[in-house]
Amino acid sequence: MGITDRIWRWFRLEAADWLLWLKQPQRTRALYESVLQDHPEDAHVLSCAGYLDAAEGNRITALERFDQVVKLAPGNLGGHYNRAFLLQQLNRHEDAVQSFDRVLGLKSDHDLALYGKALSLIALDRFDEAVPALKRATELQPMSPYGWYQLARIYHRRGKLESAEKIIRHLKGFEPKFAEQLIRETGIRVESG
Repeated sequence: MGITDRIWRWFRLEAADWLLWLKQPQRTRALYESVLQDHPEDAHVLSCAGYLDAAEGNRITALERFDQVVKLAPGNLGGHYNRAFLLQQLNRHEDAVQSFDRVLGLKSDHDLALYGKALSLIALDRFDEAVPALKRATELQPMSPYGWYQLARIYHRRGKLESAEKIIRHLKGFEPKFAEQLIRETGIRVESG
């Protein structure tokens, strides 16, 4: 790619960023498509277009773009993560688990991939596999209530009431709304203090 091509690509992408900020998605899309017409294997622009597709609810088109991204750039962490997330949104949980595993192969401490993998495993009724992913996610993000919440639900479902109660008590200390929701769902009463 010559200097003129690089500048023209940069100019269109800068304009696309501004148009996106100004809430002009159609004009943004037109610029992405213009760049892709000149550079069909530009993983960065494919990702940008994929984000726009997903934001507009075009999950299948977004997934196709992220499929291209990971084919062109197998080490693209964001491409794999976004692909996994879209698969999950499309209820393709087996495929989502595999994609989340690819993310974790690139970055083993990716807390969102661990949590996403756990959600898909839960959807597949593979609770025993979801527990280690949730435990690791809560180690990485101890103040995020989401992993704790899902872990407590699994423990309750598995009859491990003491473990669920311990999590509810823990959540009461920093996210009381989540603790109260778990109390309503499980019927487990936890003493204050």
